Amino acid sequence: MEFKDYNSFSLDWDDHFTEDVIRLMDAIEATPPTPPSSSRKKRNSAVHHQDNLKTSRQLPHSILSPPPSFPSSFARCQSNTRLRYPPLRFGGHILYSFTEDEVENAAMELLKIVEIKKKEMGQVALGFDIEWKPSFQKGILRGKAAVMQICCDSQYCYVMHIFHSGIPQSLQVLLEDSEIIKVGVAIDGDAIKVFSDYKVSVNALEDLSDLANQKFGSNCRHWSLAALTEEFICKELPKPKKIRLGNWELYPLSNAQLQYAATDAFASWQIYQVLKSLPDAVKDPADKRSETISSQ
Repeated sequence: MEFKDYNSFSLDWDDHFTEDVIRLMDAIEATPPTPPSSSRKKRNSAVHHQDNLKTSRQLPHSILSPPPSFPSSFARCQSNTRLRYPPLRFGGHILYSFTEDEVENAAMELLKIVEIKKKEMGQVALGFDIEWKPSFQKGILRGKAAVMQICCDSQYCYVMHIFHSGIPQSLQVLLEDSEIIKVGVAIDGDAIKVFSDYKVSVNALEDLSDLANQKFGSNCRHWSLAALTEEFICKELPKPKKIRLGNWELYPLSNAQLQYAATDAFASWQIYQVLKSLPDAVKDPADKRSETISSQ
């Protein structure tokens, strides 16, 4: 059983960034990835590799490491029109699965990782997102959910081509597990689409937009994933239309598609790590009085 492991390359920092901004981003960055020890071989002439990730193998030490801690004095990123944040790019290993057996084994490995993390940390959250082929013609429905990406830490993101594999048993178990939190923006809509297309429920959902409002005392702002990334990670989330609106059903996915999918799921996971470390906003006494009056 083989997964395709597409190694990523980190981008250079913007030379104009201040030391304070860089220190803040360093504080919320996860530990740099440690390459897995499994054997690799080149596939075609591209830069990606294949890793033999057997479910019986010993999991890397990085999986056992606790999530990054964030300073109690964390402040939201300060926007500056003269500067642009560097693009967020997932720098770990992208594990791409396509056949039913590959996706089944990928999900089994994820379940193993989750169980280990639950013993170490108690609660586990996974960055979650899906992609599908859009429709540009009136009267033609959009495609089925074609790709499901799940990120468990800064080391590994799993990209599953479910349009071809369907949702095998182990993946269904993971999605339906009410103790494994899945985090993302507008994640309720993703769960509805997965159920509509595959009749599988996605449980234990945490919408990052709602969580951000909970932390900062706002009830009406609808955050996009890109806005949250700039606000709390001090990076820009690339959203090229050529990739976002491309054909996610075709096999194999391109390197650009794999990077896009993994980075979106990673952004959700990382933003959740930041937000969950912050206290909930304290409501203004006037707001509490108005709520009391309205309820009488």
